[in-house]
Amino acid sequence: MNSSLENLRERLRVAWAERAVAVKAISFALIGVVNSAIDFAVFSFAYYFLALPILVSNSMAWVVAVTASYVMNSTITFATESGRKLAFDRYFGFALSQFAGFLANTLTVWCIVELAHMPAWGGKLVAIFVSFAVNFSLSHFVVFRKRETAE
Repeated sequence: MNSSLENLRERLRVAWAERAVAVKAISFALIGVVNSAIDFAVFSFAYYFLALPILVSNSMAWVVAVTASYVMNSTITFATESGRKLAFDRYFGFALSQFAGFLANTLTVWCIVELAHMPAWGGKLVAIFVSFAVNFSLSHFVVFRKRETAE
């Protein structure tokens, strides 16, 4: 486990030194704006119009948004790493890794609405920013990291 942590630290150092991470973060953020609108719209429709519970509404919104995010990030942000190709196994890996962002998003929106008694829309906006940090980190350093090529 210690070597895995050292490996992650080294990848973070190299990424920071190359500054390529900044360009990818900007692209990821711009795509994130689109995804946030999708997420917020689906959540609002399910919660306010269909009167579904907050956790169900948030889950529906996440599934739609993570699918859109995979397509856009595979073809734009991480095009070099993915070869601009979509594949179910990569989608499944991406969705699985983004589940941590989903948990952060859901926990944040639930805490803000249920514990801080803020409106659901406010909680959802805060949750989007929290999950951005988790999602980008996992996408850049785990899902779409450059793989060692076997010679």
